[in-house]
Amino acid sequence: MATLPSQEFIFPKNSDIGASELSIEEASKPCTYLCGNSLGLISKRSQRLISEEMDVWGKRAVEGHFDHPHGRNWKDITDHANPILASLVGANLDEVACMGTLTANLHLLMNSFYKPTQQRFKIVCEARAFPSDQYAFASQAQSHGFDPRFAVIEIAPRSGEFFLRETDILQVIETHGDQIAVVLLSGVQYYTGQWFPMQRITEAGHNVVSRLSRCDVKVCEPFA
Repeated sequence: MATLPSQEFIFPKNSDIGASELSIEEASKPCTYLCGNSLGLISKRSQRLISEEMDVWGKRAVEGHFDHPHGRNWKDITDHANPILASLVGANLDEVACMGTLTANLHLLMNSFYKPTQQRFKIVCEARAFPSDQYAFASQAQSHGFDPRFAVIEIAPRSGEFFLRETDILQVIETHGDQIAVVLLSGVQYYTGQWFPMQRITEAGHNVVSRLSRCDVKVCEPFA
């Protein structure tokens, strides 16, 4: 009999997450989990693999880098992960790199692409991006001497709506075009699941550059 997808994950019980208004019977049942946008449930396979790595650490120590009993030498572990990432995002193998945490990666990306001037210094992003993203944008602006209140342009849905309209994104790029240094949007908005039309957004940023004949506007799509 096939295993149901839900059986491959560990669900907290209602009582474990503080549900106090339930009967004893209901409190002992697995909760309905809807927070995968922030932290997904741990899979039973992940728990097993992590346990295996901890065991190798204990038994092999530094030798685990070069002589891993399960064929996952730590020194080249990214060689195993990169093909999976490339397939996931639809990229060529030489276009992806398995790196560290999202915020650190954002800073590395912006250190390369965010080159503000007194005229062109604004960062365009979606409102309610992942919180650590917002902190990264603000700290990058501050590190270059700009006030995030004016340097970071957050595009929010219209009143009463939950998703960004493509026309509104393109209008912001058009309105602030001569002051934009970076357009930085997620491919998929983590909170709503909205997919952004990155090709048309990128074209809008490049069109501003070609019309103004000034320094580049970089359009970035971080993936995590």
